[in-house]
Amino acid sequence: MLQLSGAGKRFGHKLLFEGADWLITAGEKTALVGANGTGKSTLMKVLAGVDGLDYGSIQRTRGMTIGYLPQDGLALSGRTVFDECLSVFAELIAMEKELEALYTALAELDPESPEYATAADRFSHIDSQFHAHDAYALDAQVGTVLTGLGFSKNDWTRRTEEFSGGWQMRIALAKLLLQKPSLLLLDEPTNHLDLETRNWLETYLKTYPNGYILISHDRYFLDVTVDKIVEIWNKRLHVYHGNYEKYLSQKADRMAQLQSAYKNQRDQIEHLEAFITRFRYQATKAKQVQSRIKELDKIERIEIPEEEPAIHFSFPQPPPSGRTVVECSNLSKSYGPKNVLENANFTIERGDRIALVGVNGAGKSTLVRLLSGEDTPTSGVLKLGHNVIADYFAQDQYKVLDPEARMLDDISRTAPKVSETELRSLLGCFLFSGDDAFKRLGVLSGGERNRYALARILVSPANFLLLDEPTNHLDLRAKDVLLNAINKFTGTVIFVSHDRYFIDRLATRVFEVADGKVHVFPGNYEDFLWRKEGGAETLQAATMAAAAPVAVPVVPVATNGASSNGSAEKDKARKVNPIKLKQMQERLSVVEVEMPQIETAIAETETALGNFVSVEETARLSKVLEGLREMHTSLTGEWEELMVQLEEA
Repeated sequence: MLQLSGAGKRFGHKLLFEGADWLITAGEKTALVGANGTGKSTLMKVLAGVDGLDYGSIQRTRGMTIGYLPQDGLALSGRTVFDECLSVFAELIAMEKELEALYTALAELDPESPEYATAADRFSHIDSQFHAHDAYALDAQVGTVLTGLGFSKNDWTRRTEEFSGGWQMRIALAKLLLQKPSLLLLDEPTNHLDLETRNWLETYLKTYPNGYILISHDRYFLDVTVDKIVEIWNKRLHVYHGNYEKYLSQKADRMAQLQSAYKNQRDQIEHLEAFITRFRYQATKAKQVQSRIKELDKIERIEIPEEEPAIHFSFPQPPPSGRTVVECSNLSKSYGPKNVLENANFTIERGDRIALVGVNGAGKSTLVRLLSGEDTPTSGVLKLGHNVIADYFAQDQYKVLDPEARMLDDISRTAPKVSETELRSLLGCFLFSGDDAFKRLGVLSGGERNRYALARILVSPANFLLLDEPTNHLDLRAKDVLLNAINKFTGTVIFVSHDRYFIDRLATRVFEVADGKVHVFPGNYEDFLWRKEGGAETLQAATMAAAAPVAVPVVPVATNGASSNGSAEKDKARKVNPIKLKQMQERLSVVEVEMPQIETAIAETETALGNFVSVEETARLSKVLEGLREMHTSLTGEWEELMVQLEEA
């Protein structure tokens, strides 16, 4: 469908890539990855035809269509949101108008006339094309995509120019999805999407009928949407088959092979050079020396490019807080007539990692501001625990920074006990390398200042961190640094994020903010979705059905009036039906065999959970472990009941 041959591109004096060969086939679902500055977005522009190559060639199949979504910079105006999306069907709308005109003409023309036959043929031809494109359901298609991307019905009739840049990008994405081009090129499509909208886009792309190429810093998003990875590395394109997780594994194997090949080649070169040096001036060895020199010249040297140094950063650990960090009772917040939160009740314990989820506008940021003290509740009680020190990272945190301060000086004042080397390494991880560390904060863009503000919080954290969208503007490497630092942090964290991988690896509980309420769920986001979809109830019902104890009715025994209550009970127990007694004994034997088997399975599952393989596998094992524990509890209760009944019998 599209082919690069010997492709090369420069950015000023810097060579981004060269000798790139890439055959893009129909239906290919690919992620384009690489370190910052390697040329991913530039290559995407080349594929879209927005930019050209400096070397090599690009060939496109005749008739193919390409849809390109840049990271930002799009501005739409002049139409309502709905009409803007409908505009992608201009050709079909023109067909519809022609069909109406032909229908009118056919009603007026003489059925025996040649004009009628021509009009009828034209009507039949256009009508078949119209049906083939499902054009009778254009409004429904537009409505489905707009709803999936988070637009309410009230938004459909608003003018596009009324929306902010992020929502403008959503409109542009909606138009591309409705167009269904042969090849869809999406550069950071999840940047402007909340978690629920990302989930919808993942599902949409899984069933997308044509091919697409993605650039994204959302690891989970890549894992579930692509089956091929193309990496720009060492100024070349390298192809890996599978999703992002498999790419990481394959790349590690490839690097190990490259290191081994490099070592073997170095050994060979050193051996040849040693021979040449030793016998260079001996006439009897001249022929062998010349042979070794020629052999040495023919060797194509293996080069191992410098990898970005791994950054390992740990929070300076804060003073401990009390066990209870926050207690909220009947917490409510209103803005005028609008109730954002109403009678919310929850407790946050020391060491919790709580993810706040919910649709845009549900009140997540409001709840974070209330917990941080930036806002006050309308009613209810919000009580901080003993020795709790809160620190709040807002979406627009950059607004509180001193624009005249130099970056390195400012962060050094914040963390006087951290060395300059460590600080510069941390800044480099957040994409501030080299002389960037000496820039004044006022010259940075909003996204850059937010990145810096997050790095600044890391070096001197409080014991209760409230992070509102900390993963915005971060690449995969910076997210990993942040994730590892928080996982080692001994304090308490409550955060809002739209990155599924980040939430799954960090959250120990999920608070869903919806309809003014705060709903508490144990576990990470995968557990939250599973419970929301009824997984917990289904598993509990299945477990109870599988482990249900055998009903053992007791046959009543007649007693005479002189017998005491105690002797009557003994007579009743002694005269249990022997068949039922045998059934109880057999069931007890089965339970006593099953219980140690389940205990072994629990231990094995807990061990497997300790070795991370993937988000999906962790979620699956967590569900299995929960089911095993519930089954063990049920069997223990049944065993105790059977023992009591048998003793009485």
